[in-house]
Amino acid sequence: MIIGSISENKNLEKRVSVTPDIIKKYNSLGFKVYLNRNYASHLGISDSDYEIEGAKILENEEDIIKNSNAMLQVNIPNDKNLEKLSENQILIGVLNPFVNEKKLKEISSKKINCFSLELLPRITRAQSMDILSSQANLAGYKAVIDSFAYFQRAIPMMMTAAGTISAAKVLVVGAGVAGLQAIATAKRMGAIVFATDVRLASKEQVESLGGKFLTVEGVENLETEGGYAKEATDDFKKKQEDLLKETLKKIDIVICTALIPGKKAPLIIKKEMIDVMPNGSVIYDLAAAQGGNSELTKADEIIKSKGVEIMGEANILNKLPVSASNLYSKNMYNFINNLFNKEKKSFEINLEDEIIEKTMIK
Repeated sequence: MIIGSISENKNLEKRVSVTPDIIKKYNSLGFKVYLNRNYASHLGISDSDYEIEGAKILENEEDIIKNSNAMLQVNIPNDKNLEKLSENQILIGVLNPFVNEKKLKEISSKKINCFSLELLPRITRAQSMDILSSQANLAGYKAVIDSFAYFQRAIPMMMTAAGTISAAKVLVVGAGVAGLQAIATAKRMGAIVFATDVRLASKEQVESLGGKFLTVEGVENLETEGGYAKEATDDFKKKQEDLLKETLKKIDIVICTALIPGKKAPLIIKKEMIDVMPNGSVIYDLAAAQGGNSELTKADEIIKSKGVEIMGEANILNKLPVSASNLYSKNMYNFINNLFNKEKKSFEINLEDEIIEKTMIK
């Protein structure tokens, strides 16, 4: 049995799906691992680092695709490489079926088994495979570091003989994994932190990290059974807008993390709200790739509006590719371990397994 992975388009994606430390684990299951030349050289990981652990480096990507039982990728491969996949092969990655629906239907019709890991159910058994959590933790941390570096004032309160500098005030929009990590990081660096989320269960988590939860009174809990946020009602949106507009008058930095799986990012920070923010404020929008939580967000651009700068980050994990790859490769291995029948020494697509059933593209 062969596990294969080829380089991503490095202009768009610097993460890799296989790191050297995971090779021996695949070998212990009976897998050989095939990778292309210079697979992770951009991360400072040489081909010899992989070969020492037991991986095989091939010159031709086509040979890897044709010979592998399962292909492990971060993003969906390009059309040229997708065409090389054949019946009964397995493709695993963050395939974004809501954007790539047509493409995935075509390859599934060829009896290629596709699994998209962002569809993993929020159950205890799937935690070690949960790429959304592992990657979002890093994203929330890095968003705070970047926004603080860009902000032109000190973050913590400082008392000096010349006078006192007030602590920066931070608002985190969305208290999921990325948001909670952003809150924790901002608090550690001395900021005063506020947070808002449509899920009422987030209040306790926010407060446990030292943040102040902004509550929209008298609305239902907007949380799915799977633990994700769902789209807010018009009543909630209006009350949230009023609360945020008043709050933003005193906020220095906004970290936007709110996403709804499979849909455009909810528009939360409207232009008229940005207009009331203090001069020199920063909005850092992690939802930029899905349209942004801020009305003025543009992916990978810095927009200036009345003294406020809005930073849209399409793929912040490209700024932490080594750490992100280490976690992603472990998530991927744990998924493979669940999919592989060790007695039969083959992959077993058991649709009675909730993890397999939820992630498989049908």
